Amino acid sequence: MPLVKLSARCQVTIPKEIIEQLGLKSGDPVEVTHKDRSIVITPLEDAWFWSKEWQEKEREADEALAHGDYKDFDDVAELIRDLRS
Repeated sequence: MPLVKLSARCQVTIPKEIIEQLGLKSGDPVEVTHKDRSIVITPLEDAWFWSKEWQEKEREADEALAHGDYKDFDDVAELIRDLRS
């Protein structure tokens, strides 16, 4: 297991071989938690779904469904005609 150190700015560099094994890239979201005296870094595959903006849209959609504010279509062609109108 590779040894890493905290930088002066309390940052940690994840070793390249771990990054490659997990298929991570710069900018990928990760969750950082702790358990007892361990730090756990977990890649978040579906982080977009849990973003504040996406969850707001999910709530809006749930409210619209609850109030019957939607349309039913018999087939895809009918849906596309409605979208184009």
